Amino acid sequence: MNAPGEAGTELEGHGGDLALAALRARGVEAMFTLSGGHVFPLYDAAHTTGFRLVDVRHEQSAVFAAEATAKLTRRPGLAVLTAGPGVTNGVSGVTSAKFNGSPVVVLGGRAPQARWGAGSLQEFDHVPVLAPITKHSATVTDVSRMAADVGAAADLALAPHRGPVFLDLPMDVVFSRATSRIEAPAVPAALEPDPDEVAKAAALIAGAERPVLIAGSDVYAGSAELALVAAAEALRVPVFMNGQGRGCIPADHPLAFARVRGKAFKTSDVVVVVGTPLDFRLAFGSFGDAQVVHVVDAPTQKAGHVTPAAAPVGDLATILTAFANHSGPRKDHESWIASLRDLEDAARTSELDVLRADTDPIKPARIYGELRSVLDRDAVVICDGGDFVSYGGRYLDSYTPGCWLDPGPYGCLGTGAGYAIGARVARPDAQICVLFGDGAAGFSLMDVESLVRQQLPVVMVVGNNGIWGLEKHPMQLVYGYDVAADLQPGLRYDDVVSALGGAGETVEKPGDLGPALRRAFDAGVPYLVNVLTDPADAYPRSSNLA
Repeated sequence: MNAPGEAGTELEGHGGDLALAALRARGVEAMFTLSGGHVFPLYDAAHTTGFRLVDVRHEQSAVFAAEATAKLTRRPGLAVLTAGPGVTNGVSGVTSAKFNGSPVVVLGGRAPQARWGAGSLQEFDHVPVLAPITKHSATVTDVSRMAADVGAAADLALAPHRGPVFLDLPMDVVFSRATSRIEAPAVPAALEPDPDEVAKAAALIAGAERPVLIAGSDVYAGSAELALVAAAEALRVPVFMNGQGRGCIPADHPLAFARVRGKAFKTSDVVVVVGTPLDFRLAFGSFGDAQVVHVVDAPTQKAGHVTPAAAPVGDLATILTAFANHSGPRKDHESWIASLRDLEDAARTSELDVLRADTDPIKPARIYGELRSVLDRDAVVICDGGDFVSYGGRYLDSYTPGCWLDPGPYGCLGTGAGYAIGARVARPDAQICVLFGDGAAGFSLMDVESLVRQQLPVVMVVGNNGIWGLEKHPMQLVYGYDVAADLQPGLRYDDVVSALGGAGETVEKPGDLGPALRRAFDAGVPYLVNVLTDPADAYPRSSNLA
């Protein structure tokens, strides 16, 4: 007999059985949730079929956990939220998934449709709230349509450009029973790019004197990392990476660069941006006199505020492979690569002093100097914070595709614990390291209890300067004073983790950092290293955020 959820199966069951079977057929392996009676049939379906169910202490963590699994596995992630505040508590997580192009399926409980308007508990129409931040937002009104509707929503989430979907499941529908066929997933059709536009872009890159390429998260999401390496090596182009693009070319590859982005952008004549928006992280697509080539996976991702010299749209692996196969005339880029490599090497040498700084209080950079010696090449690094994690982005290198999880352009704090939960589920054998600013830790640290209870060990490092650094220092510059920017200095976040069943310690001296981090990774439990850092240290930010 076919297992529940195997494509081609005729399945009789309640709405939860049918919904979960459709998702299982699409490779979904875990549900993230916070208990609620509106969605009990989904729990029953998980319990009776051995489907992994992970519960959290706040619905935003359920959505962030689902997003982490979606990012790391390149399959749909599943969050199940109960009605009313359960769904609305997840809105920031869904919005982050929208900005990040993450294929998250959110199933929400809903008051019974047969009594709609009578004032049932948590009766609220979620669909219009979720519509602007999802690819699809709808209510399943017939249990016989449950498997088909859920399956189609999951397929849509994976279709470029990827993103979250939301389905409301009224109680009287999800508790009802029907017999349905579990259809095979519809493989997302790769959008074929215009060959003339691809050829135009390739010719621009090959004919440039000083080209650079920036690879973003969609390169990894679209399984285009090998094509990226082939294109860079064939065309001899220096590559910078952001978001989950980090690691798509290992940091120690001869064409991978990180420390001289500003110099490269200012002096290049062609900037190729692949799989990431032309937003505040990339100077809104303004690179001086350089021509811009913007490569995206769907027409919705084309920049409306920039007119690129070429703009191929379609499957990123196909486009990058065509770049690699370009046979037209090309300029020699070796002197350009060598000049950037000299600058890159000099920058890396010059930063060694701050990475080894033996100061009291501890400089944030010293933490990253120590982390670099204990992190594996395939460690999953999770960023949740402002200035503290900006230092992480500057000083930590990525060597393996798909191992960097930051909040993305939406910049939502509170991702840390949820991402950690999802990452541990998706990568059971990898090092998981969460970088928390002390402000960001306040959003989700209670979910350490979820990690402990479900035996999901991770390492958390808090850069504890007792302030909202991203706000305090700029406000001082603008007004000469600051308000609402202070936290308790020296707060024992490690004691919070210990009280919740994990372990941890506070570090006040730079020489104690290395041993503390090694203890954390050896502990086998959720472990928090609370590092007291210098509140006067301000990250040297150059981006125009608006």
